[in-house]
Amino acid sequence: MYTPPKKILEKYADVLVNFALGNGKGIKKGDVVYVSMYEYAKPLYVEILKKITRAGGNVISHYMPNSDKTFDITRDFFVNAKMHQITHFPSKYFKGLFEEADHYLLVLSETDMEALKGIDPKKIMARKHTLGKIRTLRDEKMKKKRLSRSIALYGTEATAKEVGMSKKAYWNQIIKACFLDKKNPIAEWKKTEHKLKTISKKLNKLNIQKLHVSGPDVDLYITVGKKRRWLSGGGENIPSFEVFTSPDWRGTEGRIRFNNPVYMDGTLIKGIELEFKRGVVVSACAKKNEKLLKKFISIPGGNKVGEFSLTDKRLSRITKFMAETLYDENVGGLNGNMHIALGKALLENYDGDIAKLKKSDLKKLGFNDSTLHQDIVSTVPRTVTAYLAGGKEKIIYKNGMFCV
Repeated sequence: MYTPPKKILEKYADVLVNFALGNGKGIKKGDVVYVSMYEYAKPLYVEILKKITRAGGNVISHYMPNSDKTFDITRDFFVNAKMHQITHFPSKYFKGLFEEADHYLLVLSETDMEALKGIDPKKIMARKHTLGKIRTLRDEKMKKKRLSRSIALYGTEATAKEVGMSKKAYWNQIIKACFLDKKNPIAEWKKTEHKLKTISKKLNKLNIQKLHVSGPDVDLYITVGKKRRWLSGGGENIPSFEVFTSPDWRGTEGRIRFNNPVYMDGTLIKGIELEFKRGVVVSACAKKNEKLLKKFISIPGGNKVGEFSLTDKRLSRITKFMAETLYDENVGGLNGNMHIALGKALLENYDGDIAKLKKSDLKKLGFNDSTLHQDIVSTVPRTVTAYLAGGKEKIIYKNGMFCV
């Protein structure tokens, strides 16, 4: 069974601890890092703990047993738990946890891509909604700029098999995407961050009012909204090559089909098609697990757009479908990618002091509120036309590349 070389894992841990956390600045002496990982990723877990200790940080560890076909912990819970258990949320625990932590690092390592196949979608969505409260608590502290977070991936046999790759080939994509094949990955990330920020600054200067996304399977209008800004990277995802904003959900109109499947909490959804009217999903279908998609949309805020994102193929080092949203929403390949997220808006896209934002302000500005946030990706060719203040039009994205 393939395990990445120790040198690669050391570089990976270095990127996560000394770059990704702290919004691209790394952790400081005395900082507390909440690390959430599964035992499958133990080789990387060990290196991360070393890097945190050497940087003078402190660790709160959430180290979990794998859930796989041998010990199907996750599935057993959904099979046996009653609804009052599925919706239980230890609020005092998580409030205390995020009050204590300065940084939150989550490393994904999926060992069963369809662990919840056949489970009642009502149960899955109820649990997803409950755990979404963690995001709400986390975001509250992030609004005050007192918490940073980052998400990364540890490749498994299950994810590699899902996309028809060997585990070594799958890891080669991770290594390349995270610049772990370079002598100084952090220096490479800083160069890439500069390029991404240049694009986001140019988009912000355009004063875009509305976007039209066109292509063979899309005719969609997105209203950017007032007090918005385009952002990129910042270490919150490793890797991240996207440039994104959180639009005014009320101005979403049209239809869109997604060629990439979605892996939603142990269930695969394929062939998603959505139609929007006045900002709300009025029609949703899927070729596989449509019931789960519709259950997601029925959750408060799940029927509205919370994010719009584009990736330039010239910057992304990801060339293959990886069956993991973290990578698939950043893929470059032939056409780059476009994705939207249904659910919670990203408050960092507010162009102002986030800490002073009230719920009533968010509502007036059209920032979608939800405990859920689900990215859905397409890698089919798209042309994105911006409608600027004063009535001018400008193509900002074509052939997988920004035109700004």
